[in-house]
Amino acid sequence: MRAVVITKHGEPSVLKVVELEQPRPKRGEILVKVTATSVNRADLMQRMGLYPDPFPGAHEIPGLEFSGTVAELGEGAKKWKVGDSVMGIVSGGAYAEFVTIPDAQAMRIPRDVPLADAAAIPEVFITAWDALVLQAGLKAGQTALVHAGASGVGTAAIQICRAIGAKVLVTCSAGKGDACLALGAEMAIDYRAQDFVAVCRQATNGTGIDAVLDVIGGEYLNRNVAVLAQKGTIVQVGLMGGGSTSFNIGAMMPKRARLIGTVLRPRPPEEKIAVSQAFATEVLPRFDAGVLKPVIDKRFALDQIVQAHQHMEANANIGKIVVTVAS
Repeated sequence: MRAVVITKHGEPSVLKVVELEQPRPKRGEILVKVTATSVNRADLMQRMGLYPDPFPGAHEIPGLEFSGTVAELGEGAKKWKVGDSVMGIVSGGAYAEFVTIPDAQAMRIPRDVPLADAAAIPEVFITAWDALVLQAGLKAGQTALVHAGASGVGTAAIQICRAIGAKVLVTCSAGKGDACLALGAEMAIDYRAQDFVAVCRQATNGTGIDAVLDVIGGEYLNRNVAVLAQKGTIVQVGLMGGGSTSFNIGAMMPKRARLIGTVLRPRPPEEKIAVSQAFATEVLPRFDAGVLKPVIDKRFALDQIVQAHQHMEANANIGKIVVTVAS
């Protein structure tokens, strides 16, 4: 099979398409012929040597999500049949023509979503829903602040907030604000020109934000605490701005606030299966109804994986960068 491997850690040019042996499904797994995958920030970090390979071996294949068709069933796999269309999150290996996944972890493709487009759903929508709804407890009538609102996670989070009846403010660059507003954001804050703390306070009449979804980290942490409402929650899902900062923990205490750090990739299989099944039950029907949709910025072929990584590194995308694998 053709697959993208990281030949050494460094710039996008270290990514190469090579021929590798096709994987075989183990007991309880299915083999999926991949139609498409997507680029995520974790892929860039892994390429640069900042995210350990979860499957150390002869070849390092990135890729955290996929859409495709079931090609083979492992022993004991009964949920799917050969030819079924599925999508899902994996810990790595999705930049390839074939990938294996526990059959209970794979999810159906939503009605009316093209198979190739479905590759833009699993990682960012599960991340945003898990962070805001399951962990922060965001509810209808409350207000969220989402940083990097035009990113894959950001565009998913905006739609999820709108779907559950919560208000959402986002930070983004000036040229991406209209796209965020079109998805349902109440306000798009230009992080270069505006102080999001002051804007959030004014927008909530001083009450504050109930849930902050942050992919930035660094110096944003203290400012996130400053915007929180009483008993508000910050969920940290990324560290684009750095993982170290001076933090005034005393500012959290009077607010009885919570700070939660979370990621999907290192979770054990049983947790990935649980969150995938819950997502399939509670969220996929909203795709069927047209309430939620994947937001795709640009498509690249597998042979263009270097350009796909360069596009993400340039912060040029609004939504997901999809990589077409099947010819």
